[in-house]
Amino acid sequence: MPATHPLKSSFKAVKPDVNFPNLEEKHLRGWEEGKIFEKSMNEKANARAYSFYDGPPFATGLPHYGHLLAGTLKDIVPRYWTMKGYRVKRRFGWDCHGVPVEFEINKTLNLHSRQDILEYGVGKYNAACRSIVDRYSNEWKKTVTRIGRWVDMENAYFTMQPEFMQSVWWVFESLFKKGLIYEGLKVVPYSTGISTPLSNFEANLDYREFQDPAVTVSFPLTADSLKKINAPEGTAILAWTTTPWTLPSNLGLAVGNEIDYVLVKELSSGKHWIMAEARLTAYSKKPAEEFEILARMKGSDLLDLTYTPLFTYYADKKSEGAFRVIASDHVTTVSGTGVVHMAPAFGEEDFYACQKAGIPVVNPVDDDGLFLPIVSDFQGKKVKDADKDIIARLKSDGRLFKQDTIVHSY
Repeated sequence: MPATHPLKSSFKAVKPDVNFPNLEEKHLRGWEEGKIFEKSMNEKANARAYSFYDGPPFATGLPHYGHLLAGTLKDIVPRYWTMKGYRVKRRFGWDCHGVPVEFEINKTLNLHSRQDILEYGVGKYNAACRSIVDRYSNEWKKTVTRIGRWVDMENAYFTMQPEFMQSVWWVFESLFKKGLIYEGLKVVPYSTGISTPLSNFEANLDYREFQDPAVTVSFPLTADSLKKINAPEGTAILAWTTTPWTLPSNLGLAVGNEIDYVLVKELSSGKHWIMAEARLTAYSKKPAEEFEILARMKGSDLLDLTYTPLFTYYADKKSEGAFRVIASDHVTTVSGTGVVHMAPAFGEEDFYACQKAGIPVVNPVDDDGLFLPIVSDFQGKKVKDADKDIIARLKSDGRLFKQDTIVHSY
């Protein structure tokens, strides 16, 4: 006779026609009618508190898979500590961070700049932004309840509430008084449409393929620098960029210390250029027939050479160490000339390399992405719209070596 499993009699057979959605709704209904969540909180009214910090979702969209997954984890932790005897407050919140809200309102009201907002009226604009914050609250409440998460949504907080903002300022003040706050500069993604910095997450949401100009520009060496490397008069370093609008704020050129560079004579024009040897083929199908190599050198041999600025807007920065060759680890021979034009306000790698080399930061662009008066030739122009004018100016000044177009993610 076959042996009987000792635990077999402890279990009831599962009905084959069990309806899981109905079972789920039955439990949810039982929790709601019995106010089980509320009881779990009231019973621990005098217990030791356990603080659970929950980053709230944006108030401008519907819940998605990422919210459901994170919400489940955020439910497990407070339940665990509640069962350990603690009182764990769980108050739902809404992130009313300006960018997503303003983006929605700008589309609705057909506003495209800070000036448009000022003309529309700041008070009216703020009211419009507040009006959409709780647009999706009912759908969120339904979804959060459906996944079985216990959280207080009736007394939700909003980051736009004065008391919340005041609590943030209190934290900042406390850190300041402890000497933990410092002032500095940082290069971050920026939206000229709503005149505000963006997080990396927000910026990454809107990368697109664009066709942009790619220009190779000449930077003639000064007389002292020509002597240092024994180069002919008129020798210029060639640098490549896909953002011509940053050239008015050029303050340096970067090379790679261990990259091989060459001083060449262009046989067709008799002019002399310096660029990475590996990039000669990018500028000629038969470089041996078009360029005569006069000298070879490492990037480290070019350091601290000085050159003539493209524009005179920041000529006074020469006394602060600008308009010279520096080293940077981000320079490669994958594209361009192996020499990188440096505008420290408009590239994170540019910024840190220039900071290390003692080159100052200049920013000739206002909050709406328009050139400031200091860039007198292009004042008031949207930076990207100025590309064509800047290229035309470089050409007329004899500083444009080559012009192409490139399709890249931007």
